[in-house]
Amino acid sequence: MSKPRIVGLLGGIASGKSLAAAQLVKLGAGLLDADAAGHEVLKRDDVRQAIRLRWGDVVFDTAGHVVRPALARLVFADSPQGRADLAHLEKITHPLIGELLQARAAEMAAAGVPLIVLDAPVMLKAGWDKLCDKIVFIDAPRDQRLARAKTRGWTEAEFAAREARQEPVDEKRRRADFVVENSHSPEGMNSQISRLWPQLVG
Repeated sequence: MSKPRIVGLLGGIASGKSLAAAQLVKLGAGLLDADAAGHEVLKRDDVRQAIRLRWGDVVFDTAGHVVRPALARLVFADSPQGRADLAHLEKITHPLIGELLQARAAEMAAAGVPLIVLDAPVMLKAGWDKLCDKIVFIDAPRDQRLARAKTRGWTEAEFAAREARQEPVDEKRRRADFVVENSHSPEGMNSQISRLWPQLVG
């Protein structure tokens, strides 16, 4: 059996990458969720120890688990210290997340899935695009993406700060092999993905 392609999803914050991933899974793809892998990595004893050495008890609950919102407030602070903190956290977690993603991809390939989709907001920054055979960019206007982010409880300042820590949206689009429009309805996006499926599977 031939090795399945890995297709990476790029897009701005709240562009609809998770919805696109869900549609690809519905069509038969296996999902590599970098955020979920990141949650797993934060449970590792060695990672928690490294985080405690840097930030102390302020980012832990009473059970010794990392409180992700507390950690996010520090690493996404709009300051030189925040940028340094984010770089430090990424140095700790990104290699381990990458290893986990590759292991999961191997498991899916062995299970015979026809396509593997990688949903990773910092794919380019972390270098995980090197795992991908094709990249799909999910396109949506900034005002729509901001509105979606606000429904998740984000402020405009938080949205801007998070997006500033990722590659520019235009750069993500430039790196893509395919573009899917998500400025209207989820149904419209899903139809585009369904039409694109044969080209992705190869």
